[in-house]
Amino acid sequence: MKLLMIYCTKFAYKPAVKNLDFVKNISEEKTFENVLVAFIQAEEKDEDNLTSIEKKLVKNLKWAAKKNETNTVILHSFAHLSESKAKPEFTKELFDQAEARLQNANYETAQTPFGYFLDLDVKAPGYSLARIFKDL
Repeated sequence: MKLLMIYCTKFAYKPAVKNLDFVKNISEEKTFENVLVAFIQAEEKDEDNLTSIEKKLVKNLKWAAKKNETNTVILHSFAHLSESKAKPEFTKELFDQAEARLQNANYETAQTPFGYFLDLDVKAPGYSLARIFKDL
């Protein structure tokens, strides 16, 4: 898994192009403030152990959220960080499980519309821990 975490003072999205047939139609735009946005690419090798990779993901998200003094985490599928890609169904299951674990730890969470290319509005401050990359 590749994980790019960006702390954003503002993060907004608008669904632009649906690219997976099995997802529902979504047109709602959303805006968040003071959030950690996780750009996540699950890889084919991750499919061998969902539980392990999900725990690593959540551990890293909680650490980065704490360092950036936020309690809100946005999960965003970003299949442009590696040449290897997990199946979309696996990635969605991973996101759902990670989101549930974060919520159980009292984090506010959201997922960007899965299976869509989005118009993004990102405002991120320029300090070291506002941008963190991990290869899990």
